Amino acid sequence: MVLFEAIDGLSYCHAIQPCLPRPDSRYHRRMTKTDTAKPRCPWCLGSAAYIRYHDREWGHPVHDERALLEFLILEGAQAGLSWSTILAKRGNYRRAFSGYVPAKLARFGARDVKRLLADAGIVRNRLKIQGAIKNAQSFIGIREEFGTFDKYIWSFVDGEPIRNRWKTLQQVPANTTISEAMSKDLRKRGFTFVGSTICYAFMQAVGMVNDHTVNCFRHGEIN
Repeated sequence: MVLFEAIDGLSYCHAIQPCLPRPDSRYHRRMTKTDTAKPRCPWCLGSAAYIRYHDREWGHPVHDERALLEFLILEGAQAGLSWSTILAKRGNYRRAFSGYVPAKLARFGARDVKRLLADAGIVRNRLKIQGAIKNAQSFIGIREEFGTFDKYIWSFVDGEPIRNRWKTLQQVPANTTISEAMSKDLRKRGFTFVGSTICYAFMQAVGMVNDHTVNCFRHGEIN
């Protein structure tokens, strides 16, 4: 089974925020028997794009360095917006931010910020754009200290995913003591747009926690 979307030789997945999309009953009635054959987390039933994202990406453990940087940047970009907005702009972000190669993105300057502010393919918010550049610079700093960002970020869960067993969507938390600790440490190291809620959504995306409900077919597959 294909677990990720591969682009330029890398695999990518992204996090949903705790304000999950509600199932769309009109869409659900139009889905085929194949679409509904497997039980899924209710939040993904609103569109085909959400279902693909849920089935192929969300919650699977990820250790690719560029993908981890991408998650942090897109979670920050989503702040105050719907995830569907960011989901539709993923390819544009990869192009605009040089494929999330940390060394390239960290060198972006004033001209690049001006260019990105004129790019309708991404969220044109100066603070978020500047934050992405700053995060790439801080990302490199962590690499220099720990060897890899992957080693650093996964240390918050001792290198192993937390396997939750939520029965309903309402039980899934918006943040935890671990995401709070992660947020505090990332901010101390110069990262921006990394509040506790954003960090928990990041953890969900990269599989540091398995927050698929127990009746969802992906819960068992990921475990």
